[in-house]
Amino acid sequence: MPLSVFFIVLIAAALHAGWNALVKVRLDPFLAMTLIATACAIIAAPLLLVIGLPRTAAWPFLLASATIHLGYYLSLAHAYRLADMSQVYPVARGSAPLLTALASLAFIHDPITVGGGLGIACLACGVLLVSLKGHRRLAAPSFVGVAYALATAATICAYTVVDGIGARTAGNANAYAAALFALDGGPMLALCLWRYGFEGAKPAFKFLASGLAGGVMSLAAYWIVIWAMTVAPIALVAALRETSVLFAGLIATVILKEPATPIRAGAAALILAGLAAMRLF
Repeated sequence: MPLSVFFIVLIAAALHAGWNALVKVRLDPFLAMTLIATACAIIAAPLLLVIGLPRTAAWPFLLASATIHLGYYLSLAHAYRLADMSQVYPVARGSAPLLTALASLAFIHDPITVGGGLGIACLACGVLLVSLKGHRRLAAPSFVGVAYALATAATICAYTVVDGIGARTAGNANAYAAALFALDGGPMLALCLWRYGFEGAKPAFKFLASGLAGGVMSLAAYWIVIWAMTVAPIALVAALRETSVLFAGLIATVILKEPATPIRAGAAALILAGLAAMRLF
């Protein structure tokens, strides 16, 4: 992976942690995710007029990804409703790169060096370790939240592989990304209105500014990742994106006032070791 791509994906990781934090602040998680997904669609739709549509061959991947993303939003919203961000986020994001690496090797055959493989494993272990924030405090609902977080990891793996192949098929990563974000918002908004009704969705109007900010961060973060997967191995990009857990841990501790534990220092060291292995070997 080129050094420039490496650092750009790290920026995407920070943006990803930022919009996930907005989902956890003062609003029902499903409403928050609907607000963010709708904001992404509103931003992306006009960009299609400038960028143009992706190749016809990419549309099956776009439709599949939009469907998988809907499952992702649902499982992540349920997980955040049942458990702390500092537990849900690492489990969901830490399991995903390992699953994605296996899927990438099985279906895409992207080249991965031994150092890259060790880096992915090390980074994933570090991310998962962050979730061990003190089991003595865990209540039964938190374990249900972890189950939803694992389901979220499966959807992350699925849409990452689909989008990696789709963006390469599209011939234009920007056109693919704009079309995907434009597609994503509609089903999420329709499901929200069906589930809550207009009156039930009204609390989201108080957070339009936060929703727009989250939409900008979400769109920028995954747009970068989609582009990166066209110029670097999908498994490496997927693993590097999960360094967002470091940013998420900082947000959860400083802003959301969730409890911090010394084990995060060891987890951070593992993540940094994984990054070094991915870059140096």
